[in-house]
Amino acid sequence: MSRLNVVNCNRTIDSQYIMKFFSSKPEGSDQDQIVADLRHRLQDASLPAAVSAIASQELDVLAKINPSSAEFTIGLTYIDYLLSLPWNRKTEDNLDIVRAERLLNANHFGLQRIKERVLEHLAVKVLRMNRQVRLLVIDDEEIARKNLSHVLTKEGYEVVTAPDAEAGLRELDAAEFDVILTDLRMGKVSGMELLETARKRHADARVIIVTGFATVPSAIEAMRKGAFHYITKPYKLDEVRDTVKQALEKRAMLSNTKGTVLCFAGPPGTGKTSLGRAIAQALGRKFSRISLGGMKDEADIRGHRRTYVGAKPGRVIEEIRRAETSNPVLMLDELDKIGSDFKGDPASALLEVLDPEQNRSFLDHYLDAPFDLSGVMFIVTANMLDTIPDPLRDRMEVIEFSGYSQEEKTEIASRFLVPKQIREKGLSPNRISFTPDALETIIREYTREAGIRNLERRIATICRKIAKESLDRGPDHRVTVMPAAVEQYLGRRKFHFEVIEEQDRVGVATGLVRTETGGDIIFVEAAKMKGTKELIITGSLGDVMRESAQAALSYIRSRAVAFGLADDFFEHQDIHIHVPSGAVQKDGPSAGIAMAMAILSLLTGRPIRRDVALSGEITLTGRVLPVAGIREKILAARRARVSVVVLPAKNRADVEELPPDAVQGITIELIDSVADAAAIALVQPGRAAGSA
Repeated sequence: MSRLNVVNCNRTIDSQYIMKFFSSKPEGSDQDQIVADLRHRLQDASLPAAVSAIASQELDVLAKINPSSAEFTIGLTYIDYLLSLPWNRKTEDNLDIVRAERLLNANHFGLQRIKERVLEHLAVKVLRMNRQVRLLVIDDEEIARKNLSHVLTKEGYEVVTAPDAEAGLRELDAAEFDVILTDLRMGKVSGMELLETARKRHADARVIIVTGFATVPSAIEAMRKGAFHYITKPYKLDEVRDTVKQALEKRAMLSNTKGTVLCFAGPPGTGKTSLGRAIAQALGRKFSRISLGGMKDEADIRGHRRTYVGAKPGRVIEEIRRAETSNPVLMLDELDKIGSDFKGDPASALLEVLDPEQNRSFLDHYLDAPFDLSGVMFIVTANMLDTIPDPLRDRMEVIEFSGYSQEEKTEIASRFLVPKQIREKGLSPNRISFTPDALETIIREYTREAGIRNLERRIATICRKIAKESLDRGPDHRVTVMPAAVEQYLGRRKFHFEVIEEQDRVGVATGLVRTETGGDIIFVEAAKMKGTKELIITGSLGDVMRESAQAALSYIRSRAVAFGLADDFFEHQDIHIHVPSGAVQKDGPSAGIAMAMAILSLLTGRPIRRDVALSGEITLTGRVLPVAGIREKILAARRARVSVVVLPAKNRADVEELPPDAVQGITIELIDSVADAAAIALVQPGRAAGSA
């Protein structure tokens, strides 16, 4: 291998080693000096025992390898990487809840449920930190019990005493203790038996043996059965105090290492990534982000094995190394867009990373040594949960981000977006302003999204045009953006209110669906013609929507008489169902009720009310089943100026959770059957089509 190739594969070695190694032809003394320096760093690194043993073995091998070989460079890189990882370095959490709430509110408007979840996380940590420690002292000598109780109570611990092991076991059944101090010989049950029982019932409790009959075999047996320490009588009180303190530190380290895995699921532009940064800022932790979109190689998560030149660790370990702390906030972005091929399945590799029961000893293939990820706070983001494997989803706490209402968008634009764009475009805040009506016009007529990214782009466009005007008209030029000026800056409006501007029509129903970008409305059109009992379905529909259309037609045929239709209405004609925007793939059960209304309207000749939108899955018996994404669909209905939304009755709980501003101006009708929907959506006989 050429010397240049050796340099390229050695990306992580410190510059001092590179200069020392390549300044001249390596000699034995240079190799000895490099190995000696690494041994010195290893002694000062305070690595875990298992990792320190691995590093020592690698150093022994490195000392025997020819320094001009590629194996020497690979080994040198590996040891240097081990020493550079933050094995025992942690960032202390800032547990000021008032400060955290202020930071979250300053950076994000709304999102109350997510903010509440973060504050709950902090509250639990505060209570765990401030919880009074409980100790159990078991000894058959009353004087010993009183002395230990007096000394440990003065240290601020809550101490409970028991005269023998049987009484101690009763205390363990009644409550939980952090540390247990027990004698060995007492009554019918020995301290060794109590140790075994206590370790089975309370695995996290630290047990300290205090005995006047100390022997080497009993000490070995006690440590083998899980005792934390073995103290012989007579003892010094300082020794007991120090041992209890060490036991509590060990228990606190184990109990506080369990990390948190949150999954932010919602449309783009709703603040998932920026809220993750705000959480890290509120906790006082380092923040790192890994983009999973398009990742197909399992080695990107687990790392490469050190069997070839160019091997490197996985992204998780690499980001922790860059953060220089073992408990950062690590965001795994776009989990729903992860892929898989012959190189492995990264989603399956993430199971070990995100499982609190497994990631305490995560094994990266490059490190080949267990790394504790349990202190990391993982935040996963996704637009849709459907493509995430169920085992992986089960390891996360899913928090759904809904789209913003028009009122929320107006507030966000006024508080955050407008000042930000004015500042970035070099304008003076005193010389430019947007009226609330102008912001509402931009939101309503120039954007159609669940988030706020396009809204920010439109505001940025206006600010750029005003910046150009200010150069022509001078620095004293003042601008107040009114609704009439929006069209001047942005051109003719891009979006229209499809529903409110339409007429009541036969065979045309309005459905509500949820997409990756939030809620949206669709139109379901039905037409009939002479034919041979064929159901034609077009519009780039998936299998689920096609089956919904077939189920709707079968239900109507089975209840033809009830709807005033002839039994053989389908004998000599075809029915064509079409959903416009054919270039867009569509699938899901939510459009079932809209398809049923379109077919029923077509066959009965009764128009469907233009101000009614429907969402629900139907069965062959005419029942309407619940659907997901209620908030997103309600917001889509508001954007389209729909006045009545028909939803399944089983979604009542979702409707009741909606804030008042989300349903403002909308009447929600809950139904159990297709017949109920027909009574609401179809124009009643005698009512003029197109009338409100």
